[in-house]
Amino acid sequence: MTVFFTSDAVSVNADVPLAEMFGYVTDLRTITSGRANSTMEFSHYAPAPNGVAKEVIEKAKGTVSA
Repeated sequence: MTVFFTSDAVSVNADVPLAEMFGYVTDLRTITSGRANSTMEFSHYAPAPNGVAKEVIEKAKGTVSA
C-alpha cells in the first residue's frame, strides 16, 4: 500500500481482492460526506484460497446448497 499526501488530498494505492471492494465506495462516500472518490483498475489474477476454491467447486458440482 502506498499513501500520497498533498495540501488538500490523500491518495491511497493498494492491491485488494475484488471481493473486498463490494460496498467500499458507498462506505467511503458516507464517511467523507460525499467528498471522496475512488477508481479501480484490474491488476492480475491470483489463485483463490483453498477454502474458497473448494466451496466454489462444490457449488458448481451441486453438492452444496447455496
